[in-house]
Amino acid sequence: MMTQAFYTGISGLKSNQTGIDILSNNLANISTVGYRGYNVEFASMFEDSLNSSSSGSSTSNSIGAGVKMQASTMNRDQGVIQLSDQSTDLAIVGNGWFGIQGETDPMYTRAGNFTFDRDSDLISPDGYYVLGTMGSNISADGVLTSILPEVKLGEVSEQQKLRFPKTLTYPPEPSTTAKFLGNLGSDDELRTIGASVVDPQNNKNHLRLSFTKSVPQVLPGSQWDVVATTQTLDGTTIYDTQTGVANFDSSGALINTTLSSINNNGTPVAIDLGSGFDGVVAISNIPITASSLSDGTIGGDLEGYSVNKNAEVIATFTNGLQSSVGKIAIYHFRNEQGLDRASGSRFLEGTNSGSPIFYKDASGQNIIGTDIVNFNLEGSNVQMTVGLTDLIVFQRAYDANSKSITTADQMMQKALQMDA
Repeated sequence: MMTQAFYTGISGLKSNQTGIDILSNNLANISTVGYRGYNVEFASMFEDSLNSSSSGSSTSNSIGAGVKMQASTMNRDQGVIQLSDQSTDLAIVGNGWFGIQGETDPMYTRAGNFTFDRDSDLISPDGYYVLGTMGSNISADGVLTSILPEVKLGEVSEQQKLRFPKTLTYPPEPSTTAKFLGNLGSDDELRTIGASVVDPQNNKNHLRLSFTKSVPQVLPGSQWDVVATTQTLDGTTIYDTQTGVANFDSSGALINTTLSSINNNGTPVAIDLGSGFDGVVAISNIPITASSLSDGTIGGDLEGYSVNKNAEVIATFTNGLQSSVGKIAIYHFRNEQGLDRASGSRFLEGTNSGSPIFYKDASGQNIIGTDIVNFNLEGSNVQMTVGLTDLIVFQRAYDANSKSITTADQMMQKALQMDA
């Protein structure tokens, strides 16, 4: 029995030492972004049954053979969400893992302290590429081919490094239609209405309509001669001039016009004066007004990339427009406890974790499946007070097991002296 006491005490020393090591590592990483602590679970070793004269006794009739560490389990509690000053700092609220490309296999982490490097690649602080789905709206020569409000998340096997071009151009979209609105009144005076139109060369030009009353007038109603001109904003270059007539009825509503379109430095622009009272009118009893609407977009150059709360990588251009160009993947596992820690806050797919999966919506489309907040980071989920308290408990248990070994040794010495 005294020999068994040695083994029992030693098992206690080993188990509590392991517990102290795990807790110490937790406390050492209390400031590590996205760190998940580990809990320690113990189990009693085999027990020896003792003979008992009373089968109905409520006291124990066995002696344990010590303790062993049963498992070290991941603490899956949410870490503290901390504000930051970068849109690329992301925090997952709920289940899920970011993916980064390791040297051989993908690694999974809750640490979303990402950044764009000098090559416009989205990386972790130590240079690992963040994984996600690239948008299909960037051509090989660095031109944005379309505006995407969202990039759809691809399949798990299709995720790739999020690498974006350093220079990206938003091509000009030439104007195709200009709609004019306003009241010409009934007086025989020159009226003008203007609109801004974009040409294929990324220039913003001026489309000017001049209205003068036709001579002679045919009653009822009124007729106005219209001269349309496209020119540069400074007026030094005129691209085209077109003329026509606008006919109004006696109430001032537009009946029709013979002016249809005009050339804008290589692109035709349809001139829309409206119809009836929707557009240009000629009414005598209301104020003279003029306004216009035109399509087309001036081109722009890339200002920079950012990340929004939907994990979309957004490209912003000098013309004020934005488009999604990529989506950061959020992975899920059937058994997160089965992940193997690679280092710090990073994990590898384990034999018991299952393969990474994406959640799907009702239509079968892959989705993030959790809440993401930008300008925030998830801190360590280790609580200092709990960790220090548990550390004291393990230290006391370690001391107690050490005492049990010393006591067993003293008893052995006395037994040997009695035999002598």
